[in-house]
Amino acid sequence: MNKNAIRIVSTSTVRESVGEDSVQPEASDSFVSSPQVEQVTQRALAYLVAGYPVHFCGVAGTGKTTMAFHVASKLGRPVTLIHGDDEFGSSDLVGKDSGYRKNKVVDNYIHSVLKTEEEMKHLWVDNRLTTACERGEVFIYDEFNRSRPEANNALLSVLSEGILNLPKLRRSGKGYMAVHSEFRAIFTSNPEEYAGVHKTQDALMDRLITIQLDHYDRDTEIMIVMKKSGLPLLDSERIVDIVRELRSFGVNNNRPTIRAGIAIGRILASQDRRAHWDDVFFQMICRDVLATDTAKITRGGQPVIMQKVEEVIRKFCGSIHPVREKVKEDRQ
Repeated sequence: MNKNAIRIVSTSTVRESVGEDSVQPEASDSFVSSPQVEQVTQRALAYLVAGYPVHFCGVAGTGKTTMAFHVASKLGRPVTLIHGDDEFGSSDLVGKDSGYRKNKVVDNYIHSVLKTEEEMKHLWVDNRLTTACERGEVFIYDEFNRSRPEANNALLSVLSEGILNLPKLRRSGKGYMAVHSEFRAIFTSNPEEYAGVHKTQDALMDRLITIQLDHYDRDTEIMIVMKKSGLPLLDSERIVDIVRELRSFGVNNNRPTIRAGIAIGRILASQDRRAHWDDVFFQMICRDVLATDTAKITRGGQPVIMQKVEEVIRKFCGSIHPVREKVKEDRQ
């Protein structure tokens, strides 16, 4: 007797979340709040509360990422962080297929009937943008213009229509997802002339409110160096004045940044030193840390940064006695 064959095949899509991948930002003890910082914070919060995404733009070292986290902490929502990357595609934001599961059941209980059931489940794993949109989190996209423009296209409908397009889930009837009402987005970016940075499409920029960040004022930078290093006020003032003076010298008037001042302060504090003109160790730290783009300025074929750093240290540390011989002996 020939067996009757019955074959049943079904397919479906299973959507999986990446799990708990958010953080709850809190201000650290070394965070500096000044009138300039609070003014920017209040403006950004006003835009976010009104439902608009905020974009912090500025040169390196102006505290864009720190400001993004500070503003996000004021909203009291979990934060999802992602860093721009040239290798990103839209799937790195939204999600992607991650394989499938296949089950096969063969039923031959009735000898004359062979029943086969096959079930195919496609696995879809959400990525961070999808998770943030679904849960109503604060989405921080740090240096977003390091990603290629086409990778960020998924953001267009999210920021304007409040809808996240999931085209690969259409067959399961879940091709569109309404964005949570508490979802907020904060972007940071470096200038387009920086290496590894892409030009952002106008359609995305048109949806953002851009706040241009510049270097902080002198008082704020002094407070930052004091808090980050633990040095006394006088030493912090000297370091900041040296950094700010050199910032106006050379081919790039945006460097050195406050990061250089923090580095000098921390190194001095770790060695129990102070910002004194007659301290050769302090001079050598300044030369090592501050020799950035200013090294491109030459005289007679030689970089003049060493001489310039010495002049600036003498100017702000108040000594008239040169120490070239001491530096020479120290090198030997």
